[in-house]
Amino acid sequence: MKDLLTWTLEAIRSDDTMMSWLEERRYEWAPIVGNAIAKILEGQSVILLTDTQNSWFEKYVIQHVNRPGINRPLLPFFSFDALYPFVETIRSDQDIDLLFDMFSLSYPQGFFFWYIGKADHANARIALRNEESLLWVMDEEITNSFTMRSYDEMIDIKLLQLFRLFDKTLNAALFAEIDMGA
Repeated sequence: MKDLLTWTLEAIRSDDTMMSWLEERRYEWAPIVGNAIAKILEGQSVILLTDTQNSWFEKYVIQHVNRPGINRPLLPFFSFDALYPFVETIRSDQDIDLLFDMFSLSYPQGFFFWYIGKADHANARIALRNEESLLWVMDEEITNSFTMRSYDEMIDIKLLQLFRLFDKTLNAALFAEIDMGA
């Protein structure tokens, strides 16, 4: 069994679709993703939430994480938009509190948000209220987040590469190939 950081480096180097930029950022990547995957293994649900520009990525993840023919158990990944299609009506902290109450009742094992997008988007307020969120934030440095640049001409490809690595890491964790405690 390997530690997550060593496994991540080997996974990046052995995959022809990964680029060197990801190898250089593995020290930022591993603790953030390791924490999220540990919560999934504990039985928590993942609620995907994005800004408008990255809504395509939410759909991509939902369609691929539990795709037919994958050799692992189905995992609790859900689209925020499917769970609560009235996100534009959330304006106050009280609205967010009510939303969190609903999710707490719906997911008694726990839940966290996986937010992909700009930190100044209205949807980010929801994810940032939950300290347990997995944050892939654009254009702003936020503690315990993986930061990218929305104006990067390769951003879509990088998001797909990150998901590919996330998915591989999830498999490795589920099948005890990596030590999530390291």
